[in-house]
Amino acid sequence: MDNLTFEQAMKRLEDIVSQLEAGEAPLDKSMALFEEGTKLSAYLSNLLDTAEQKVTLVTEKDGEESEVPFDTQEGE
Repeated sequence: MDNLTFEQAMKRLEDIVSQLEAGEAPLDKSMALFEEGTKLSAYLSNLLDTAEQKVTLVTEKDGEESEVPFDTQEGE
């Protein structure tokens, strides 16, 4: 799963949701799909968290928190 792009993982998750919503898969297949979907959801959440951390860093200046775009950080 680590080799999937965000878009590929999202597409697969959408496919799984469609299959589960259709309700035509047998129970064992539905359980396997649900498990895969749960893993994909966690994977996507992690990708989004990582991207957010790269885009914005929270810094403290004069006792106040402010958001600074990632590309303006020195030494990066």
